[in-house]
Amino acid sequence: MLAVSPLLLLFLVGPVYCVFERLYCSILDNCDCDFKENIRDLEWDLYKNVYGQHLAQDIVSEEVSLFLKKKSPDRPLVLSFHGSSGTGKTLVSSMLGNHLYGSAMSSPYVHQFIPTLHFPFPHQVNQYRKELKSWVQGNLTECARSVFIFDEMEKMPPGLISVLVPFLGPSHVVFRTNYRKAIYVFISTAGEEVINKLVLEHRQAGRDREEIRSADLQEAIAQAVYNSNTSGFFHSKIIQKKLITRFVPFLPLSRRHVERCVLSELCQRGSCDRSDHSDVVEAVAGDMNYTPDQGQYFATTGCKAVPARISFYL
Repeated sequence: MLAVSPLLLLFLVGPVYCVFERLYCSILDNCDCDFKENIRDLEWDLYKNVYGQHLAQDIVSEEVSLFLKKKSPDRPLVLSFHGSSGTGKTLVSSMLGNHLYGSAMSSPYVHQFIPTLHFPFPHQVNQYRKELKSWVQGNLTECARSVFIFDEMEKMPPGLISVLVPFLGPSHVVFRTNYRKAIYVFISTAGEEVINKLVLEHRQAGRDREEIRSADLQEAIAQAVYNSNTSGFFHSKIIQKKLITRFVPFLPLSRRHVERCVLSELCQRGSCDRSDHSDVVEAVAGDMNYTPDQGQYFATTGCKAVPARISFYL
C-alpha cells in the first residue's frame, strides 16, 4: 500500500478544508474569518488620537462594544459618519478595521467603496445596483463578519445605496449567511450644516462643545441627508425604514484641535517635544482658514491639510 506524505495530504486536504471553513464561517457564530477584535485598544485609539470629537468617540466605542457582545445580533451594525472635511471620519473608520482584524485594513474582509472610483457614471446606476448587491452578498457568504465602508457618500449616484436595504434590516434573509454580523460604515460631509450650526450656537452662547449630546443631532442629520439630493441617501428607504443604527456627528475643529493634530503629525515624524517645534505648530495652525468671518472659530478643512503644511514649514 502506497504511503501518503503529510505534505501531500495537506496539499490535497487544504483546499477542501478551506471550502468547509468558509461555509462554517458564514453560518455559525464562533467563526473569526481573521476577526480578532480588540475593543480596549480601539477605545484607547479613539480617545488618544481623535481630537474634538467626544460624540464620535462615545458612539463608536459604545455601539461597537455592544454589537460584538451579541453572539447572534438581530441586525447588522450600521453607522453613518457626518461632518466637515478633515474632522476625523476616515481616520475613525480606519481604526475600526485596524482593531477588528488581525491584518487590519489590509484584511480581505474589510471592503471600501469610493463612488468616483467604483461608481463613476450616474447613468449606469442600474448596473451598479446589480454589481453592488452581488458583491455584498458574495462577500457576506465568504465571511459574515465583513466590514463595508462607503466613503464620500455625497458623491454616490442617487438610488444606488438603497440596494443594500435587504442586508441592513432584521427581517430579510441572505441564503446561507448570518449577514446580521456585518458592520456597515457610511462616510459623508452631508449634514455638516446642521452640525456646524449647533456647535456655533453653543460657542456663541458661551457653552462648552462637550455639552452637545448625540440626541441633539440624530433626527436633524437624518432629515438633512434624506432631503438632500447630494447626500447619497436622498429619499432612501434606508432612512425611511430607520436602518441606520446611529448617526455619528463629527464636530468642526477649533484652532486648539488643529494644534494637537500638528503635534501628533510631528510626533509621527519623530519629534514629540512641542518645545522643539513650537514655531511650526503656531505657523501651521495660523496658516489655516477659519470660519465664520466674525469669530474665526473653526478650521474650514479641519486637520486635512496639516501634513502638507508641516512639510512646507519644516
